[in-house]
Amino acid sequence: MSAVLQEFLEHLSPRVTGTLHGSAKLVIRDHGSVHLTDQGATLSDDEADVTLTATEQTFRNILDGSQNPAMAFMSGKLKVDGSNMRALKVSEILTKA
Repeated sequence: MSAVLQEFLEHLSPRVTGTLHGSAKLVIRDHGSVHLTDQGATLSDDEADVTLTATEQTFRNILDGSQNPAMAFMSGKLKVDGSNMRALKVSEILTKA
């Protein structure tokens, strides 16, 4: 497992545990996928209710609050496949402090 994926797992697992009713997948270009559920974050390429795809830097910017997820989507930096409602929930979770 890459250090990048390990860092994302450690950062995201506490944020999603008990808060994400359903599933989401973050595809971090050139690194792999992180699967998010109510139980936490795992390394997996399993199907999900919504898939968000972006570069490592875009996800880092979203997580630290310097990039608004909606603006990242509108500018083409973030690709969303699947449930728009789930994408909104995931963006709330990603941006919470």
